[in-house]
Amino acid sequence: MAEYDDTSLTRRRAVLLAAGTAGAAALTAACSSATGDRGPLTRRTPADPAALPSTGSTAPGCVLTAEAGEGPYYLDLDKVRSDVTEGRGGVPVRLDLTVVRMSAGCRPLADAAVDIWQADSSGTYSTGRATFLRGTQITDAGGRAVFRTIVPGWYAGLAPHIHFKVRPDAGAGTTSQFFFPEDLLLRAYALAPYDRRRAPKHPNERDDRYRAAGAAMTLKPVADGRGYRASYTVGIA
Repeated sequence: MAEYDDTSLTRRRAVLLAAGTAGAAALTAACSSATGDRGPLTRRTPADPAALPSTGSTAPGCVLTAEAGEGPYYLDLDKVRSDVTEGRGGVPVRLDLTVVRMSAGCRPLADAAVDIWQADSSGTYSTGRATFLRGTQITDAGGRAVFRTIVPGWYAGLAPHIHFKVRPDAGAGTTSQFFFPEDLLLRAYALAPYDRRRAPKHPNERDDRYRAAGAAMTLKPVADGRGYRASYTVGIA
């Protein structure tokens, strides 16, 4: 299913702070980079966990986020849940997010709604009454939100991605998207159910949005035996 979005990338005052222990060291002392799980989660096992590489590396310490358009598939469902898979097969990803507000000394932001939405292994988004691979979490006192999802499939000449939106209040919020390392994508796409289609040789490089923002917005997942785990600390103005 193709996605078309004519919203150009724009620079916002929002700041994206890198994920993981290494990235957290670059934050100010007021920042909290702890992550956690707020509820029962359904764990899924990939077809061949041993085939998944560990790709952990250090992300940039502090970069301006490149805001991306919501695209045509954003639905304001307020479907609060951690596991968004709804039985969709794919390589599991646990996404640990921490939201902090820069204007408040980089303090964790509680009670913010965080939405994610993405394509399934076939490159299809849920629409209409379908709700697979989309959901909302409310950040806890430490600014944390945890999602269980899968590596997204590819479509329409775009780099595979997970959309996210942070809504701290009734305003418009901050919208962007996470990318994945290309070597991880190619390893995942060799497994079922992705292997039902022929994967592009370079799923990221063909997308100008990835070329513009990939350095800042690419996750640094680490294989955890069930799939991958990736952490990111998102700072907003």
